Amino acid sequence: MASYGVAEAKNNFTHLLDRVQEGERITITKHGKPIAELSRVAVPARLSGEERLAFMKEFARRRDERPPLGMSAAELVRAMRDGDPE
Repeated sequence: MASYGVAEAKNNFTHLLDRVQEGERITITKHGKPIAELSRVAVPARLSGEERLAFMKEFARRRDERPPLGMSAAELVRAMRDGDPE
């Protein structure tokens, strides 16, 4: 893992991001002590049509299991805006 001081990292930031995009991890140091680490973000896999449908059905099932709120969305927003305790 490569290590760069803050000033050097600042001056080479675009180059460091290119290296990170290729999978390398970069440590940023301040006065010789690690303070940050640059690493590639894990991109979530796309769901297939079947997986998406199963997710939506599970979401709807959980939504339907919840008890009703007892007020409309407009009433809820109004209560939140006006600072009502409920």
